[in-house]
Amino acid sequence: MIIELEEQLLEAIDLTVATASDDELFAGGYLRGHISLSAADCEAEGIQEVAIFKQRIQASLDAARNELTPADQVIVADMWQSLAAQI
Repeated sequence: MIIELEEQLLEAIDLTVATASDDELFAGGYLRGHISLSAADCEAEGIQEVAIFKQRIQASLDAARNELTPADQVIVADMWQSLAAQI
C-alpha cells in the first residue's frame, strides 16, 4: 500500500517536469528523497496507514528545515501540500 502511494507521488512529481519552473523542479527533487525515505521506513516497520506515511514525510521535512532557505521552505511546503492532497 505505502509503496503504491510512493509511486503515485513520485509519478505526480515526474508529470510536472515538462512544465515546471526551476523552483518546482528543485522542490520536486527535494521531496522525492523525503518521500522515498519515509516509504522505506514505513515498509520496514510494517506501517500501512496513509496518515502515518504522510506524517513521516512531514516529520522528515520538518527535521531538515535548516537545509533550506526560508523561500525554499515555502516552495517545498507548497508542493508537499499539493501532493499530500492527492493521496
